[in-house]
Amino acid sequence: MPREIEVKSVLNKAKKRDSWFLDNYTFNPYSSCSFNCLYCYIRGSKYGTNLETSLSVKTNAIELLDKQLALRAKKNQFGFIVVSSATDPYLKLEEKYQLTRKALEVILKYNFPVHMITKSNMIVRDFDLLHKIDKAAVLPDELAEMKRGVIISYSFSTVKDDIAKVFEPGATPPSQRLDIVEETVQQGFLTGISFMPLLPYITDTTEQLHLSFSIFKNLGVDYVLPATITLFGDGRADSKTLMINALSEHYPQLVEKYTKFFRQSTNMPGYYQKAFYKKMQELCQEYGLNSSILQAAQHKNY
Repeated sequence: MPREIEVKSVLNKAKKRDSWFLDNYTFNPYSSCSFNCLYCYIRGSKYGTNLETSLSVKTNAIELLDKQLALRAKKNQFGFIVVSSATDPYLKLEEKYQLTRKALEVILKYNFPVHMITKSNMIVRDFDLLHKIDKAAVLPDELAEMKRGVIISYSFSTVKDDIAKVFEPGATPPSQRLDIVEETVQQGFLTGISFMPLLPYITDTTEQLHLSFSIFKNLGVDYVLPATITLFGDGRADSKTLMINALSEHYPQLVEKYTKFFRQSTNMPGYYQKAFYKKMQELCQEYGLNSSILQAAQHKNY
């Protein structure tokens, strides 16, 4: 059972708008995550090795969000709210608590734009509210040309169910995620893929990349945002430890490579990152996919 907690604030203001996700604000109605992705950046002793056992529900989240958005709206401080940045907005417990849906009602009430980032197909439940937000949202002046109040990004590290079962065991399988991506595109939302993190020698191979990009292209997504993996920590609950353990069981031939990559840094080596982003740009061009949300919004027909 999740813990029910009260918090002092739920709307976090970014110091600077993120150029990838365009967020001015973030909102997380829950803490920790039952999707249990081994590579997740929130991993650590605070949550333990099984994130599902440390789930918390912010019971006063909607009341606080209403107060905080009322103040921001009064000051004309409109901007995209990312739901969610440190968990998924559509965890299984959302069926009971419905904090994400209630939050969208408040966001619509104050005409804020929203960016939904999820691995779940439960989002279809809220398409009615998202359509209303898409039309009613007030955009900040510098993003007015977007003409859209809703962005929906689906998170993938792989399109293969067998790989996902190892590294993101609690998440909706990619095959089901892809079905809802198609439906989202057909609904007319600005829709894209948060393609991160790519797993070295597993999901960043030429074969896997072309498979993924061809699927995304055929689904008609508006953008793809690829990124490399970041791993940290030697504690039993840290992402690096959990990933190495999983590799030892399922991809033992890669343990030495990953250990070397992350021995002295949380990031992949510079030479890898340089080659990675060059390859991603080439693939976006080859498949005719935008590599930024702003670029996608400008190209989309309204």
